[in-house]
Amino acid sequence: MKNLLPFLTRVPLKGDFEKAREELWSLPLLAIVTSFLPCSIIYFKVPLFNVLSLLALYWIIGLLHLDGLADFADGIMVKGDKERKIKALKDVNIGIAGVFVVVMVLLLQVYSLSIVPFYALFLAELNSKFAMLLALATRKPLGKGLGRYFMEKMNKKQLLVGAVIYVSLLLIVFFFDSTAFLSLLAIPFVLYLITLSLNNFGGLNGDCIGAIAELTRTFTLLVFALAGEII
Repeated sequence: MKNLLPFLTRVPLKGDFEKAREELWSLPLLAIVTSFLPCSIIYFKVPLFNVLSLLALYWIIGLLHLDGLADFADGIMVKGDKERKIKALKDVNIGIAGVFVVVMVLLLQVYSLSIVPFYALFLAELNSKFAMLLALATRKPLGKGLGRYFMEKMNKKQLLVGAVIYVSLLLIVFFFDSTAFLSLLAIPFVLYLITLSLNNFGGLNGDCIGAIAELTRTFTLLVFALAGEII
């Protein structure tokens, strides 16, 4: 994990880019690092904790995935064949679809964080990182960017180890609160997003993977928020 951490967070550590590809199995473990401070803010209920916890999260993980989400939305929403969609996906300019989706994702997260228990953000980040692992496991890269670079080293062993870690961390939270299993509702959603990417673009690049991570976290938080309102 020590080599993967500097490339997927803003933690000031040095890592070997080549070795990072060998540590994809540790993606679920990153959720512990990325969610610790935001979860602490929620737990202690500091003023504006929902806003501050989200700001803390993006301070740790950076805004790269949000940028990918904007590009992904532009590509999905544009009408036309795959070539036109890929062109919109890779366009450096952000369209109205990208702006709308990013704003909605941020608003939904801020709303959800005002309702959910503090550990829900950890589970949301756990799902987000596992979603990235599942996306990489497709081994269907689009273009020659980072997505392809990491997919080249993705294999069944890395996926299996990552899945075991994911389930283990989920079970730890479940031991304290059985509602933790609500987070599993995100798995079908992740598979839908992966299928959506493949159908629209014919593969996945870094933008697609980043978008899947952002949307999965948001979906998980929303599930816990809606469950909290109903219960």
